Order: sequence, then structure tokens, then C-alpha cells
Amino acid sequence: MSEQREYPWGPAAATGVGSLPGEDPAEAVRIVFGELPELPHLPELPARGVGADMVGRTAGMLVEIPVEVRPSGWRVADRPGRDLARAASHLGRDLDALEEHAGTYTGPMKIQVAGVWTLAATVEGRSGDRLLADGGAVRDLAASLAEGVAAHIERVRRRVPGARLLVQVDEPALPGVLAGTVPTASGFGRLRAVPEPDAEDALRTLLDAVRAAGAAPAVHCCAPGAPIGLLRGAGADALSLDLSLVRRADYDAIGAAVEAGTGFLLGVFPGTDGGDTRVRTADLSDPAANVSVIRELWRRLGFAPDQLARAVAVTPACGLAGASPGRARAVLAACVRGARALRDAPE
Repeated sequence: MSEQREYPWGPAAATGVGSLPGEDPAEAVRIVFGELPELPHLPELPARGVGADMVGRTAGMLVEIPVEVRPSGWRVADRPGRDLARAASHLGRDLDALEEHAGTYTGPMKIQVAGVWTLAATVEGRSGDRLLADGGAVRDLAASLAEGVAAHIERVRRRVPGARLLVQVDEPALPGVLAGTVPTASGFGRLRAVPEPDAEDALRTLLDAVRAAGAAPAVHCCAPGAPIGLLRGAGADALSLDLSLVRRADYDAIGAAVEAGTGFLLGVFPGTDGGDTRVRTADLSDPAANVSVIRELWRRLGFAPDQLARAVAVTPACGLAGASPGRARAVLAACVRGARALRDAPE
């Protein structure tokens, strides 16, 4: 791996996966930019309800594919309605808060969108089955999403002109799409497995649009069996993984990605606290011990220790929407301390 490799973040970077507890976007922005100075992100607040969830937030960005909420979930609609208006309103308030409290920020910053395969496995077509069941619908979805995300990048850039944007594409459903485990609308069957080349092509459409818009593309997959080679082949500059789900069988693919210059956002801090209102900090108090699993992986892969803090950013294991506010703050602070421990004590 080249010593001069440039990553979408600086050394000793830490960031969140995306979601936080609560409903106040201004407070969320203040927390993120206060706790994560090296790589803040645009927070997501799904507790606000319809349109603030991961799927609804991104579905609101689609171009010429309106959606609405049915009892079974999000479905393609004939025309835009109140559900899309809610999604747009939530996102608009988030961007207003971002501009007000972080508009003068300069440096790397991350935003998140749901990926094409996660949308295809979740959103229903007009017939009631998931878009994943129709190859033509998936192609239309990929094109619409690429155009919508490019426009979203421009909106964020206008609010924070000094930000160098990293776009995290969330694909938790992708392993199930590849394995053929996504249920049909009835729940009694499973939709066909998508061949890896087709999955890679559709994802590449989105990642290419991100890069063409002047941002760095990353992919987050917090499910077992993340297809590391496919994600890298689709053009991701960085991969975001829950390290507890990485298997020994993944080591070769991770090593090849590191060798090729791919960055990693590795999740090591559990986000939830079992609903306890007290902040449990005992498991977060030793940053060097917390990130030892990252250091051990790096050692097993055989890469130079002094490159670790540049190639890897530290994150929670997944989103923090289910955490108490105190736990969320503690986890973000622990990620920062862990990232600095990787830099200051690489061995």
C-alpha cells in the first residue's frame, strides 16, 4: 500500500454511522460536530416518524418515482403526496440546522443515503410486490436514485461550501438480495437471488453518480456476509463494516481492498444500552483496549502499523437511534478516543 495514499478523511478520524436518538435536528448537529471534529456527519433522526426513517428519507430524493406509506410499508404511488412532503420537510429542517450550526465548517464530512438494493428490497411496486421482483423496475430505480442523490449532494454543498463530502450508501439488505432470502409480498416465498454482476452494475450506477458530483463514495453494510469484493468492484472508495460480523473468510477480500487503497470505517462500539437511562461507560473507558480488535485485524493482514490510523476510521457498530442520548454521546466520544489511540500507539 502506497505511503502517499489519500483517504476521504484525515488521520485518527472517527465518525457515526448516521442515526441518533431524539427529534431535534439542531441539537443533533451540535452533538455530531462537537463530538466528531475530524469527520462529522449529517445526523439522521428516525424517531420523528414517517419520512425520517432510512428508506423514507432516501425515497424522498427519488426523481419521478413518487412513493407513499401503506400498512405494509413504502410503495410506489401515482403522484407525490403527504408522505413525501413529510420526508422533504424533515430533510429540509436537517439541512437548515446544518447550515445554521455548521455552515462555516471546512474539512471532510459524511452524509448517508439508502442504496439501490436496500430500496429495491424494501419499497413495493404498485402491484404490491417489492421492486426487487422486477428487473426493469430496479434499473429505473437505480437511475432515479443516482439523479436524486447527485441533487442532494449539491444541496448539502450549498449549505456547507467548505465540506469535502463522503457519501455513505447504506446497503444492509444486499447480502439477502444476493442470497435470495428477501421475502415475497405474501411472505410465503422468496424473491430470486440477484447475480453478483447485476448487483454490482446497479450499485456502480449510484457510486459513479456520487463521484461525478464531486464526492467520495462509500458503502455501509451492517449485515453478515457483506460482499466486500463486489462493493469494491462497484467503485467504493471506502467500506463501512461492523467488525463483529467480519469472518476469517473475509480477510483475503479485506486485505485485497486495503492493498488497492480502499479505506475502512470499522464499527467496534455497541450502540445500544438496553434502554437503561444510565450511561454505561465501563465498556467505553479504555480506548486502546476498545480498538485492539482493529489492531489485531491489521496485524493479521500484515500491513504496516503506521498506516492504520490513516486507512481506518473508527465508528459505532451501527446506528445509534436505539441508544439513550447519554449512551450515544458516550459512544461517539469513545470512537474519537479509540481513533487517537490507533494513531498514538500503533503497535
